[in-house]
Amino acid sequence: MREKVLAALDQGTTSSRTVIFSLKGEVLAVASVPFEQIYPQPGYVEHRPGDILESQLRSLREAVLLSDTDVRDIAAIGISNQRETTLLWDRETGECAHNALVWQCRRTAPEIEALTAAGHTRMIREKTGLVPDAYFSGTKLKWLLDKLQLRPAAREGRLCFGTVDTFLAWNLCTGRPHVTDATNASRTMLFNIHTQEWDETLLNLMDIPRAVLPEVINTSGFVGMLDPKILGRPIPVMALAGDQHAALFGQGCYREGAMKNTYGTGCFMLMNTGGVPVMNDSGLLTTMAWRLAGQPVYALEGSVFMGGAVIQWLRDELNLLASADESEALAASVASTGGVYMVPAHTGLGAPWWDMYSRGLLIGLTRGTNRRHIIRAALEAIAYQSHDLMKAMIQESGKTPEALRVDGGASVNGFLMQFQADLINLPVIRPKTTETTALGAALLAGLAAGCYRSVEDLTALQETDLVFTPRMQQDRVQALLKDWQRAVERSLGWIEKE
Repeated sequence: MREKVLAALDQGTTSSRTVIFSLKGEVLAVASVPFEQIYPQPGYVEHRPGDILESQLRSLREAVLLSDTDVRDIAAIGISNQRETTLLWDRETGECAHNALVWQCRRTAPEIEALTAAGHTRMIREKTGLVPDAYFSGTKLKWLLDKLQLRPAAREGRLCFGTVDTFLAWNLCTGRPHVTDATNASRTMLFNIHTQEWDETLLNLMDIPRAVLPEVINTSGFVGMLDPKILGRPIPVMALAGDQHAALFGQGCYREGAMKNTYGTGCFMLMNTGGVPVMNDSGLLTTMAWRLAGQPVYALEGSVFMGGAVIQWLRDELNLLASADESEALAASVASTGGVYMVPAHTGLGAPWWDMYSRGLLIGLTRGTNRRHIIRAALEAIAYQSHDLMKAMIQESGKTPEALRVDGGASVNGFLMQFQADLINLPVIRPKTTETTALGAALLAGLAAGCYRSVEDLTALQETDLVFTPRMQQDRVQALLKDWQRAVERSLGWIEKE
């Protein structure tokens, strides 16, 4: 009897990936297809919907071929996705009304300012666990309905709103299910995390017709059957999860207090807080971790908008690097940044600052500054921002984790991981499988498909690659953090409010 495998579709900000796993969590094949980023004007970020779909389909077919897997042996498919990115399409034709508005897009800052000025911040915070920000999907959907004058069509049920999980499920599954899971719903600023339902007050506030919204389902459970035209046979799609929630699951953070940080395009730190949402005033988000069999598990989250993206910026826009892989050796080739600090607020600052009008800053330059200092400052900035998130989480939850589990593309950078361990004064654990977002989606699908008896069965699948232990003197750490805070303060409120 042939062994079953699991497939994970990991639709990200800059590429669509598919990973094929054994039931033991071993990576059998990976295929990644990049696609274009569109910047119509400063602060605007878009994707072509067709690029999202076609790149995901291509990666799926390539991964199956690379793994030499018989499609009959794919027990289930799980989908993880870039969150908050917003799409709107015709329910009959599937044609999208506009390019996808990417989570990084800041075009709805004026709408957020209006909600804040009208005194709705506390209500939104209490219902959704979110800080009102252009990051989330709600005002993006409002912008599309307003700008394209599509609200009448939305009210009549002729349009479908969705984040990327919804868009993929609708396009890949027979019957075109219009669904999202609780993790993605919790990132829209329209979902009440306490009642686990779309919130009528919020819908009315943003004038969003309920008919345009998808059904909210469990994170692990039946979504639909993959259209047999794609791989030659129907395969059950058994999980939907926002990428950071999938990574939390894939990292084995099943217990309250467990914490992970994903170093991708952005950095996303989540702490499992169990069955009770931890509301706070520190700028952290209270969000879903996942929902299994109708039971919600919550998390605290902090988001860094420019994580690995800052290295991409150095490579693509400033030409300081030929490839991102060079950054580790170049950063390590100098003893320090020479007093240079970079605040990568290119698209504003997330938690704990939440300043939409902050912008990127490079300070401390001297005649002796060279590209190695700037590259090191960029890597250190990723760690500084993540340190600030962890500090706020510990204060709000009252729990100090035993370690920080890490994943994502930039987690392979040993310099960055060591500097992170030094700043937080805790071990940083990198698993053997850095594909933890995809692994989480695969395990959630496998759980729903009956490949595993319970969540407890999954703990044995966790394997460690390296542990980075703190080694910098704490007085030196505190001096560095003090100057970092000074740099951040100078970047705040740089551009005038619209």
